[in-house]
Amino acid sequence: MMQQHRLTDEQKRKGTTDSLKINVMPRVAQSAGSEQEAKKEQVRHSAQAPEGTGIGRETKKPVGRGLVAVADAKNGPVVGMGQPGQALTGPQLRGGPMVGAAREGPGRAVRPGLPAAPPAPPAGAELAEGVPVRVHLTRTGKIETVPLEQYVTGVLAAEMPADFELAALKAQAIAARTYIVRRLARDETGDMAGRAADVNDTTAHQAYLSRAVLLAWPEQGKAAQLAKLQEAVRQTEGIVMTFRGQPITAVFFSSSGGYTENSEEYWSLKVPYLRSVASPWDAQIHPESKETIELPLTQLYRKLGQPVPKTVQSAIAVFAQEEGKKEMKLKVDKLFQILSWTTGRRVKEIRIGEKTYSGRELREKLELRSSQFTLALSGDKVKITTYGYGHGVGMSQWGANGMAKQGFTTTQILKHYYTGIDFEQASSFLKKI
Repeated sequence: MMQQHRLTDEQKRKGTTDSLKINVMPRVAQSAGSEQEAKKEQVRHSAQAPEGTGIGRETKKPVGRGLVAVADAKNGPVVGMGQPGQALTGPQLRGGPMVGAAREGPGRAVRPGLPAAPPAPPAGAELAEGVPVRVHLTRTGKIETVPLEQYVTGVLAAEMPADFELAALKAQAIAARTYIVRRLARDETGDMAGRAADVNDTTAHQAYLSRAVLLAWPEQGKAAQLAKLQEAVRQTEGIVMTFRGQPITAVFFSSSGGYTENSEEYWSLKVPYLRSVASPWDAQIHPESKETIELPLTQLYRKLGQPVPKTVQSAIAVFAQEEGKKEMKLKVDKLFQILSWTTGRRVKEIRIGEKTYSGRELREKLELRSSQFTLALSGDKVKITTYGYGHGVGMSQWGANGMAKQGFTTTQILKHYYTGIDFEQASSFLKKI
């Protein structure tokens, strides 16, 4: 049985002050070495989204809309930690004081003790709040220009269910804000046609619901959900995650199979704050953490662009003639051989037929939910069971919600999933725009 991860009364008292430690020291010029490090950390962002959330697709839409938000790049980050089978306790988590978790929404009463609003943002935060974000609405082709915090609200509404715990919603809001602030500060809008927009509303950047869509929520009976999302944004206003003084690449995904992934083991770039950490909370609360699909063997090889081996053809022919009465003389370890595993317990390399694939390659070719999977034979079909949903790098959204349910604060959640990060005000990076 999986060990429960709960805070002691002392840890909860220290961790629910709902105050984020923001570094507002003046910017210091980077050394040449620091600049080189920063360049190494940059990740290309490409789409791979669930159905209904933007460009690209996953094989099945999870209960929560949030999925792969900003990554699945061919050249991106990864790193690992956590011992196999080791359960984390509160003191093992990286983190300090953070935001308490309150739950509200349709049919749910807010728990008593909702923390007070954090201290007023430092001078200059007003500038960050007013920075415009130009969003290309892909369905209409229009450009919507909104203030930074309105953009974060639109992303939060698209990426995470409003019935998640407030602490998890706040973590998602900070991740969403960090992504756009990094993009704006680095002027990474060259991929937008004519530079008329900064981002689009798909997971090529971040999923986003327009101002018009959100304005319609109250009349659709979703006023409480909208108010909760707005409160999560308000309580984290202007806050971004940084590493060595720069906004991080705040990648996130839907759910893990027990561990997150090192950046370099899914993409190719090692990023120091995107390390593999234990995430046991996902499976405890995610109703679709595990999924099994079946594929005919012939279809499997066709999807991989390989001819069906003669031994497989013969076995399938015998199976068909005997109408399933005769057991196929095929063994799974003869057809599929997993050669190695990643730090995050996902398939690193697998051999099928005459070719070797990375776990990510097989996931993409077979349109699997994740690269953490097992294979078994069932007659003339292969059964593939996947665990978790998404690339596995950065913050697990379902894991964040599970942590929040057990009393962990927003700061503790973020410092667990993003190794060694700090917090600063967005205005530190946007004031020159």
